[in-house]
Order: sequence, then structure tokens, then C-alpha cells
Amino acid sequence: MEKIYEIQRIKQVIQEFDGGEEHVIRTPQDAANIASQFIGEDDREVFFVMCLNMKNRVVAVHRCHVGSLDASIVHAREVFKSAILNNSASIICSHQHPSQITLPSSADVEITKRLHEAGEIIGINVLDHIIVNANAEYTSLKEEGYL
Repeated sequence: MEKIYEIQRIKQVIQEFDGGEEHVIRTPQDAANIASQFIGEDDREVFFVMCLNMKNRVVAVHRCHVGSLDASIVHAREVFKSAILNNSASIICSHQHPSQITLPSSADVEITKRLHEAGEIIGINVLDHIIVNANAEYTSLKEEGYL
């Protein structure tokens, strides 16, 4: 007889950050400031997702994937998981390069396009993909015309 497994629960760990202060994203710099707080100084590539409500208020953040010195494998299912669980209207993706150089690679551009397409299918907009460094300097792939 074949066993059938049922998923009983998905657990999220909730922590307040920055004293619980409300964070609303109005510009790419706003997003870069938040992302650099969390991942700006990491020594490996980290893919980070900010989940937003209808008013662009950050309702959750998710450290989606920790990669190597120069790469991070990103899957749409993991990127959108926290957005779905938090009833998000949109997301802003971010990652950092341990070199602190914020120029996008061809892989960065490709994953941005794939995530945008996946978001259109499930109804969660990808507003931007921002590459940050420890000083909150950034490159916005939306401003660069890739989104």
C-alpha cells in the first residue's frame, strides 16, 4: 500500500526589526536602505525579498537564499512563498554582491525577468530588483530598464 502524506502546517518565524517602525517604499533608495540593513555586509550572495501590501508598506522580509561568493540559485517558488503566506500585493527583490559592486550580471537580469513573469501569473507584482552594498548604494534593475 502506497503512503499518502499531508502537509499539516507551514511555520513562519516572525521578528520585528528596527523597533517595529513602519517602512513604506516610495523609491528604490528606500528599498536599498532596508535591504542593506539585512544583507549589505554578508560575505556571500544573499537573495532577499521584501513583501509589500497595497500601500507599499513592508509587511515581511525574507532571506530567500544564501549562495556562494559569486552566485545564488533562486527559484520563483521560494521567492513567492513568503509573499503568498503574507498576503502581499507585491514584492521587491534584492541581493548583494560580496565585492560591494552593484552592477547587474546577465544572470541577475535573467532571474529578474523570470520572477516578473511568474509574478504576473500568480498576481503578485515584482516592483523592482535592487542590488545593494553595505553603504546602501544600489542599482535598480527597474531604473536600468530591465523591468
